[in-house]
Amino acid sequence: MKTYSAKPQDVKREWYLVDASSANLGRLSTIIARLLTGKNKPMYTPHIDCGDYVVVTNTDNIKVTGDKNQKKIYYRHTGYPGGIKETDLQTMLEKNSTEVITKAVRGMLPNNKLRAERLKRLKVYPSQEHNHNAQNPQAVNMERAK
Repeated sequence: MKTYSAKPQDVKREWYLVDASSANLGRLSTIIARLLTGKNKPMYTPHIDCGDYVVVTNTDNIKVTGDKNQKKIYYRHTGYPGGIKETDLQTMLEKNSTEVITKAVRGMLPNNKLRAERLKRLKVYPSQEHNHNAQNPQAVNMERAK
């Protein structure tokens, strides 16, 4: 019996719709990362990008447990000496809640040459409205996806 290896021309991409207000940030990010990598498909091959498109809505209503709103810190550097900046989760959610989801999913994707292409297929919106209705995205049931 031979091992199946997917070819790039064999990949059929689906569209999924995820509501960010239905699960906690970590649980939501793992489900999104799994859909982007294609690990939910039987044809998954590690070196071929088999993933799907994911549309995330309602990022303004993200839930976290405990006191992560104050204790979770995001760091960035300006490039100048002593230029490290830090922002807590609560401030990030008020400024740009879509960035929180993008950073969480980016951290859960493997750090290889396929990560940038997978992140391009992630579409994040702060409210319920999105402009991907023509693709007929399938709603992901978060209770079953766990």
